[in-house]
Amino acid sequence: MKIICVGKLKEEFYTKAQAEYTKMLARFCDIVIDELPDEPLTNVKGEKALSAVRDAEGRRILAKCEGYVIACDVRAKQLSSEAFAQKLDTLMTGGNSTISFVIGGSLGLSEEVKSRADMRLSVSEMTMPHRLFRIVLLEQVFRAFKILNHETYHK
Repeated sequence: MKIICVGKLKEEFYTKAQAEYTKMLARFCDIVIDELPDEPLTNVKGEKALSAVRDAEGRRILAKCEGYVIACDVRAKQLSSEAFAQKLDTLMTGGNSTISFVIGGSLGLSEEVKSRADMRLSVSEMTMPHRLFRIVLLEQVFRAFKILNHETYHK
């Protein structure tokens, strides 16, 4: 599993949560988190300039994508935890050795990243900070493995 994300975790509570989930996930899979730098937003005005920021971040994201790519997008399809677990199982048993999850920056994902994605996924229609979303995604991947292994974590 690979998580490609724009921006770094700065707050200690997020870094601790990420460390805890990556530790728990280690028994199920290798997990790599690629943090890419945010494109500076100072003096960025107008849709053309905003699009240029998304495109610059998108090029860095695409350079890191491997295997089956799942773009996290609030406007995309939502799955229950059980359906998400089943999707991951299908992908892993179907020969996908790497599954890359992509979390864009504050302006979202470029059209090129969305086009490259094999799947687009939303965990909620609600907006949340990208730092928090990363923890939610890690938790859902962990939950999926627990479901697939018929372990008691999932309720």
